[in-house]
Amino acid sequence: MKSQREILVRPILTEKMLKMQETARKYGFVVNIEANKIEIKDAVEKKFDVSVINVATMKVKGKTKQSNTRRGLTHGKRPDWKKAIVTLREGDSIDFFATT
Repeated sequence: MKSQREILVRPILTEKMLKMQETARKYGFVVNIEANKIEIKDAVEKKFDVSVINVATMKVKGKTKQSNTRRGLTHGKRPDWKKAIVTLREGDSIDFFATT
């Protein structure tokens, strides 16, 4: 089993996710692409000391990019990644901006 450091890569802090945190107690994380819902739930509960009700995961395909250089057209691709949206129990919250 992977450690929680390997499972949770970073939180997703966009305007949409911050609004979901306030209204629906849903928090987004970029997670290891091989992590499953049970491992994600355990990692969030251990790291933030909260109770997780639901975990929704989705794999996001990396965008393809191309640029025109002196050697010609070069192609590249951003890596694929996995997103997890966890729903917390009523009364629980995570403060990403707290300074400890």
